[in-house]
Amino acid sequence: MSTNVAQFKAAAGRVTADTRQRQFIRTALGNYEIARDRRKAAFQSWESARQTAATTKWRAINHLDTHLEQLVAKLEARGTKVHWASNGVQAREIILGIVAAKQARSIIKSKAMTSEEIHLNDALEKAGFEVVESDLGEFIVQLRGEAPYHIVFPSMHLTRGQIRELFAKELGSTSTDSPEELTMVARRVMRHKYITADIGFTGGNFAIAETGMISITENEGNARLTAALPKTMVTLIGIEKVLPKLEDLALFLPMLATAGAGQPLTCYNTMYAGPRQPGEADGPEEWHVVLLDNLRTELLADPEQRDALHCIRCGACLNVCPIFRNVGGHTYGTTYSGPVGSVITPHLRGLQDWKHLSGASSLCGACTEACPVKIDLHHHLLHNRRNAAKEKPDFLERLGYQIFGIIAGDPVLWSLAKKVGWLTQPLQRLVKGSALDPAQAWTKTRDLPAQPLESFQDWWRNRA
Repeated sequence: MSTNVAQFKAAAGRVTADTRQRQFIRTALGNYEIARDRRKAAFQSWESARQTAATTKWRAINHLDTHLEQLVAKLEARGTKVHWASNGVQAREIILGIVAAKQARSIIKSKAMTSEEIHLNDALEKAGFEVVESDLGEFIVQLRGEAPYHIVFPSMHLTRGQIRELFAKELGSTSTDSPEELTMVARRVMRHKYITADIGFTGGNFAIAETGMISITENEGNARLTAALPKTMVTLIGIEKVLPKLEDLALFLPMLATAGAGQPLTCYNTMYAGPRQPGEADGPEEWHVVLLDNLRTELLADPEQRDALHCIRCGACLNVCPIFRNVGGHTYGTTYSGPVGSVITPHLRGLQDWKHLSGASSLCGACTEACPVKIDLHHHLLHNRRNAAKEKPDFLERLGYQIFGIIAGDPVLWSLAKKVGWLTQPLQRLVKGSALDPAQAWTKTRDLPAQPLESFQDWWRNRA
C-alpha cells in the first residue's frame, strides 16, 4: 500500500469516527443547498444556462492556443509583464525572481488555489519573505498551519469557538464568539499588512481573451486592497481560466455565485487590465501575470477527459458529494479535493500515486448533476480507474475476474458455486470482518447480503 493510500485511509477513518464534525459539515452544506436552489430558481432556465456555459468553455478550451495569444497580446499592450510557467517549479522561480528583484520584504495574498497547487507560500517563507493571506478563511487556516479545507470555504470545518481560541493565542485578541467581532480582529491585522506590503499577490477566476482582462471574484474586498495598495502586483492563473469574450461574464459570474455559495452575485467582481495608467488614482505601478500550465496541456491532449479543464472552481461538486461530506477536505491530501480533485489530481500529480481518489466515490452522479459547466465527473472517475488498471494491472484482481468469468459463463459451474455459497454462508458470518474473511475490506463496516435459498431461475421453474 502506497503512502498516499495509507494516509487517506487513516485520515478517513479518523474523520468518519468524529460524528460531531461530520454533523457540523453536513449542516453547513445543507444550508448551502437551500440557498443554492433558491438562486437556481431565479434563472429563467438553469439547465439552459448550464448548457450555454458548457458550450462556451468547450469553445474556450478547444481553441485555447488562439485565446491565450489574444489574451497575452492585449495584456502586454497595456504594460503588463506576462510570464509562462510550464510547471510548479518554474512558476515558483519566476515569482521568487520578481520578489527578489523588487527587494521585497512582505507579501499580502488574496485567495489563489493555484498558489496552493505549487506550494508557493512554503517557497516564499523558506526564502525569508513574510507572506500573509488576506482572505479571512485562508488567514485562519494559515494561522493554524493547515491547507484550505474546501475550494471556496477554506475554514468551514472550524467552529466560532475554535477561531476565538486561535485568535486569542496567535493575535492576542479578547475572547468573543461574535462573527462580526472576530472579523474585526482579523481586519485590524490586515489593514497594517496592506499598507506595509511590498507586493500584492492574487489569483484569478477568469481571463478574458477579447479584452485582455483578469476577472477576480470575492466576498470581502480583500483582493481589491491586495491589488490597489502595494506597488507591485503578481497574478498567478491557470491557462484553462480563459473565456473568449467579455460578455461571457454576464453568465459565468452569476453562475459561479449561485453554484459556489448560493448567492445571486458575489459581492465584489473586479476586472484588471494592466498596471496604473497615467492619470489613474490607484493600482500597482507594475503588474506581472504568470500563466501556469503544470500538466494542463497534457489533460488538454486527452479528448476523453479534456472537459475537466472546464472547471470554474465553484466547489459545487464538493458540496453535494457524500464522500466529501463524510471524510472532509483534508483527508484527500491534495490541493483540489472532492470529485473534481479526484478527477484532475491523478493527471496533475501522477495516476498511480493518486488513483485511490478515483476509487473513493459512490458513483452516485450527484457531482455531475451539480456541475454548472456539465463536466462528466463521475464517468471520469471510472475512466481514471480503468486507465490505472490498464497501466499497471493487479495480477490477483485480474485472476479473480477471469475465474469469475469462467464460472459465470458455465451453467454447471454456476449452479455448483451457488450451492457452495449456501454451505459457506454460516462460516462467513463467523469470520466476518476478521483477517480470515476474504471480503474483509467490505465486511469491516457492512454486511454482505445473504444469498437467497432459491435462485430466480429455480423460482420461475417451480412457479409453473
